[in-house]
Amino acid sequence: MIRLADVPVVVDADDARRDDLAELSDPAYALAQPSWFDRAIGWLAERLADLFTSAANVVPGGGFGVLVLIAVLVLVIVVVRLRVGPLARSARRPGVVFADRTRTAQDYRDAAEQAFAAGDPGAAVRDRFRAVVRALEERGVLDERAGRTADEAAREAGARLPAARDALRQGAELFDAVHYGGRPATADDYHRLAGLDELVRRSRPEVPA
Repeated sequence: MIRLADVPVVVDADDARRDDLAELSDPAYALAQPSWFDRAIGWLAERLADLFTSAANVVPGGGFGVLVLIAVLVLVIVVVRLRVGPLARSARRPGVVFADRTRTAQDYRDAAEQAFAAGDPGAAVRDRFRAVVRALEERGVLDERAGRTADEAAREAGARLPAARDALRQGAELFDAVHYGGRPATADDYHRLAGLDELVRRSRPEVPA
């Protein structure tokens, strides 16, 4: 008696192809395959590993030397970005003098003196320069205009007060450096602006030709 198990099963090429296609079309098979994202991450990881291994064979110190080199490169990039990138450009960009146009020159002087007495020369420098500009507006040397920058105030006032022209320019540069550039202010900086305030108050404007 011949049993079915003893009968050899011959699978031709067409049958094998159909079986393979049926297996590949099975949803369970598709779910088991890695996604394109997983394959891309795997490929990138392999390339980075190869690069790291190659670099470790060349750089003194091996793998540790490569890590140190990467840290130095990152530090260089950060420094360059701070010096020439958007942060540096925004720090160098001159800004407006006033955020509040309701205060008088004397209000700003009083605030500056209080800040200086409290040990905050940065706030004292900002408010003392604002006192200078507001006093010039109150006297009519400058017209009251929103959005005026420190450089514009110094240039326009210097044209009317030649004796204070250089001091006004230096005061505007100091204001921008402290307020917008983040430079720490000193007691000498504040005394310079207090002297500028007194100089401007003593100066008489020239009549434009």
